[in-house]
Amino acid sequence: MAMALSSSTITPTLKLSPPPTSQPARLLLRIPSNTNSAAPTSINKLLTAAPSDKWRLRISFFPAFLKKGKDVGALKEELLEAIAPLDRGAEATPEDQEMVDQISRKLEAVNPTKEPLKSDLLNGKWELIYTTSTSILQTERPKLLRSRTNYQGINVDTLRAQNMESWPFFNQVTANLKPLNTTKVAVQFDTFKILGLIPVKAPGRARGELEITYLDEELRISRGDKGNLFILKMIDPSYRVPV
Repeated sequence: MAMALSSSTITPTLKLSPPPTSQPARLLLRIPSNTNSAAPTSINKLLTAAPSDKWRLRISFFPAFLKKGKDVGALKEELLEAIAPLDRGAEATPEDQEMVDQISRKLEAVNPTKEPLKSDLLNGKWELIYTTSTSILQTERPKLLRSRTNYQGINVDTLRAQNMESWPFFNQVTANLKPLNTTKVAVQFDTFKILGLIPVKAPGRARGELEITYLDEELRISRGDKGNLFILKMIDPSYRVPV
């Protein structure tokens, strides 16, 4: 079903105090070159640093905090730029797929929505902008016979999902969702609609699992039980899936 996380750091604890009164008061912003070394001798030097060096050490911590809030936005921009020329994944080489997967994993590591199946951000209509699923991309067909756009509707309150194709076939399928935990669901398809009009009951084997690994108000990343990656953007948060 295409619907459509360590390293340890030694941080010295320093008691900060202003420079001795016998010296002119000043605030030094230059970071000593030896603070970049991870060798034990360098750490010892930091622990026994002169007062003015302690001020410099403390100030050097600030930029990391100031940049932290920009990480998610920068990663999202990097991801969108990477997938833009790939025709939703149909034109992706193995190298392209690896690059997109690596950026996606960086975003997943800073996922702001830890329990997506409890979040209203999941509700609405999403457009698939990238996938590794060849069945969705229909790469075995001539390009003229492939769907131009794929959408997915999800409603958390009713545990319903709907996949929709655009021209030329407008096929649809609806499914029931069963939460397995706060990020993963079991998916059981129930009804296909050929050309969006002719209902056909889905076979019992038409099922799968989907894990939502990143979610915010604009972007969703999911991974299927067959190893496929799905990246979608929100286009209509008010959309409701038919019951």
